[in-house]
Amino acid sequence: MLVRQAANVLELMEYFARRKRPATMAEIADDLGWPRSSTFNLVGTVAEKGWLYEPRQRGSFYPSPRWLTLARIVADAEPLPESVHRLAAHIAEETGETTAIAALAGTSALFLEVVESSQAVRYFAAVGDRVPLHASSVGRAILAQHTPEERRSIYRKLSFEQFSATTPISVERIEAELEEAAERGYHQSASEYIPDLAGVSLALPVGARRLAIVVAGPTSRCLERRPATATIMSGAVAALLEELPRAE
Repeated sequence: MLVRQAANVLELMEYFARRKRPATMAEIADDLGWPRSSTFNLVGTVAEKGWLYEPRQRGSFYPSPRWLTLARIVADAEPLPESVHRLAAHIAEETGETTAIAALAGTSALFLEVVESSQAVRYFAAVGDRVPLHASSVGRAILAQHTPEERRSIYRKLSFEQFSATTPISVERIEAELEEAAERGYHQSASEYIPDLAGVSLALPVGARRLAIVVAGPTSRCLERRPATATIMSGAVAALLEELPRAE
């Protein structure tokens, strides 16, 4: 269920991140396609709470440093171990493809760390991007770390939207995919969510956190290389998990 007022606040912040300069209420309303009255109420409320300010002249708004302060506090309280950042960078270098660390966020896998490939044709991803749990190898790598009862609870929330002919769209198919991945030793995907994209994912349990790591790229380059990619990833992840009890 989407709460529109909450979604609009987040959309407002994303708008400023793209714009990178102050905006008037009229500009915000026009650019986001919001009614003027709703924009006035939302912007006024956020400014009243101290999350927007008027940097140049009255009527022109921009996010206040309060957002940065809050983000730093949150990130410092629950940071990804430095070794996890190094793992993503190492695997990206070894495979030559975009590598990401993800965690559960509702019915999606949310990217917490992304190291993009340097190749011209590559998978473009960014921290904060989300992919559906059922339609991605990284989503299933997260699901596999949950108990059957926990998965049933998650499945009840999924819409099982079909994005392509290869998208698994039932609980039975997802469970079959998890069994096949357990036998294979890794999770894989081919154009399930994004056309012409192939991915390989592994579970990455770090302490109490059930993370997953994915390497993805164009099918023309990555589809046949999935077993080799998985071998590179498995070795690096095993080394990290041995290191963590001593270092983290």
